[in-house]
Amino acid sequence: MGRHRSAPMGLARLALAVLAAGAVVTLLVIGGRALFASAGGEQVPVREPFSGSPTGGSGVPVPTLRIECVADTCPLVTVRVPGGDVLQHRDMSRGEEVSYFEPELDVVLSDAGTVRVTENGERRPQGEPGGRESFTTRGPAG
Repeated sequence: MGRHRSAPMGLARLALAVLAAGAVVTLLVIGGRALFASAGGEQVPVREPFSGSPTGGSGVPVPTLRIECVADTCPLVTVRVPGGDVLQHRDMSRGEEVSYFEPELDVVLSDAGTVRVTENGERRPQGEPGGRESFTTRGPAG
C-alpha cells in the first residue's frame, strides 16, 4: 500500500508557506523604502522638543528654526547640528515647511529669496533672490 498524507499536515505546510511569503514581501517593502529614502526620496525631519524652550500662547513649543518654501522650488536648503547630524540637505517645494527644535543649528540657503525663515518665533529678513546665505541660529537660553 502507498502512503497518503493527512489533511492537517497539508494545511500546516500551506500555512507555513503563506507566512514565509508574507515575511519575504514585508522585508522587500521595508528594504525598498529604506533604499528610496537613502537615494534622496522624501525626507521627514525629526522633530524633537527642545527641553526648556519657551512656548507660544497655545502652550506649543516655539521652534528654534522654521523654514517655509515660498517659490515653486527652493533650491538646496541645508540644516545641520554644528559638528553633528545633517537634518536636511535637499530642495523644497512651494508651501513645504520644516521646523527644528535643536538648541543650535547651522543653515545654508542656496537661494535665500525663495524661503521664509523664522528664528525662535521671529521672522528673519527675506534674502536676496538668487543670493546664497548661511547663518547659525541658537534657541532661546533655557
